Amino acid sequence: MFALPLLIAYEGLAATLAQPGHGEVRNGADAMLRAAFTAVAGVYGPMVFMAAIILLGLFLVVRDLRMSGGGLRALIFGGMLVESAAMAGAFGLIIGVATAKLISSLQMLMVAEGGIRSMAWPTRLMLSLGAGLYEELFFRVFLVTGLAAVGRALLGLSTRVASGFAVVISAIVFSAFHYIGPFGDTFELQSFTFRMLSGLAFSVLYVLRGFGVTAWTHALYDSFLLVL
Repeated sequence: MFALPLLIAYEGLAATLAQPGHGEVRNGADAMLRAAFTAVAGVYGPMVFMAAIILLGLFLVVRDLRMSGGGLRALIFGGMLVESAAMAGAFGLIIGVATAKLISSLQMLMVAEGGIRSMAWPTRLMLSLGAGLYEELFFRVFLVTGLAAVGRALLGLSTRVASGFAVVISAIVFSAFHYIGPFGDTFELQSFTFRMLSGLAFSVLYVLRGFGVTAWTHALYDSFLLVL
């Protein structure tokens, strides 16, 4: 429920910014998931994908409402938003300093974002919201959960060790993902390290605090870097 505004804002901005006759600009994780559905369902792929996202969201909302006794309190959502904003600011500072110490660089906070920085700010905002939503859905909900399950079932790892294994591997994959595609960055050790540490932070946050807080933290974090 907490992540729903991200979906509405992202899809609304994407529809508003779309130009007839030109391909849509989409977050990379979103585009990858849509491509997978298109490969299976053809021209109906994007529609099936969006239906799947809505159904998955409804399932999770109903599950959480049942677990919480059916009550929704605005104060809790407000607290989660404040928590996410504080986490986003802290991550930018802490991860930037850690990156600088690891590779002895003073250019720590503002990581170049390839062709994205040449785009207008509404497009950058839309991509930031999409990163919070779809990158967390793919790299944390799907990848971390899947890798942890593999670690337990196939490698015989304990729950704690399997979670650690999933967090590390997903962080490496998350960082490498940013160098793929037409808007991917040129590989640099600084930016790769920065993003890998970001992936570790987001994965740990997901394991401890769940999808909603992690999605908002990521969206605000990217907005601070790309828009402000």
